[in-house]
Amino acid sequence: MDRFENMSMFISVVEAGGISAAATRMNIAKSVISRRLKELEAYLGVELFHRTTRRMNLTDSGRAFYQQSVRILADLIEAEHATSRFHGALKGSLKVALPLSFGLMHLGPAINAFLEIHPEIRFDLDFNDRQVDLLAEGFDLAIRIANLPDSSLIARRIAPINVILCASPAYLDRNGKPDSPAALAHHQCLVYNLTSNFEYWNLRDTEDQVTRVKITPYLKASNGEFLRDAAVNGLGIALIPTFIAYQEIEKGVLVPILDKYHYSSLAVYAIYPQTRHLSQRVRAFIDFLIKRFEESPYWDSYLKNHE
Repeated sequence: MDRFENMSMFISVVEAGGISAAATRMNIAKSVISRRLKELEAYLGVELFHRTTRRMNLTDSGRAFYQQSVRILADLIEAEHATSRFHGALKGSLKVALPLSFGLMHLGPAINAFLEIHPEIRFDLDFNDRQVDLLAEGFDLAIRIANLPDSSLIARRIAPINVILCASPAYLDRNGKPDSPAALAHHQCLVYNLTSNFEYWNLRDTEDQVTRVKITPYLKASNGEFLRDAAVNGLGIALIPTFIAYQEIEKGVLVPILDKYHYSSLAVYAIYPQTRHLSQRVRAFIDFLIKRFEESPYWDSYLKNHE
């Protein structure tokens, strides 16, 4: 039994949606594919599909095997290219979990630029703020915004993330500009609700002393761009990352407040499992992101004009 050939055929069946469609794509008989799948299941000692008269659905074992198989074959292709006449070219798949707002605003353009250099890479992107299980869901890596990386994972720091308080000039004209963290308790606060204890804002002063402020959320949402737009429209004070608000601050439609205080330090990390072999294409992608954003990312350039 050719394990790699059977693995490739199994992937084709999954991605085509069934044996008939895979046989058409591969231009081989359905009976050949059925026999190969049975060989593979017998070798593995598990059922890969739930079979009915009308359809085939992956079992849990089949889903896990599919995710691992895609990675293995992509690594094999990469190894072959690394020693062939295409030496230096990157080829294969990259499954990446990305935070929604940061992913769309900043990682999307970066990925487009990466593909111009490495057009043989095939990305599978999940834009979502949820915490994914990298191994169980078959991700090569995740890009996360966090205080510290998960100790069960390996993390490389890509760029710093600054979080600021800001409001529109119209809101501040109506309600006054708070002169201390305690004054925030009397303002309409726009709150990102996917963090724990979101009714408290922890602000650090220039001496790194923390002030914990109890706020009353006026508006809660799970998306920072929505909160930014609400602040622009004069609905309240938002605590949001500069990578979301920097353009509005440069235009003057949002005004930083209490700028002697900052939120707990955050950073963008590329995270991958300790048990995962770091392929050349994953390493190249992470290196590309670090070089692109560096330690003074473009979304913080306005801060130099306010120092």
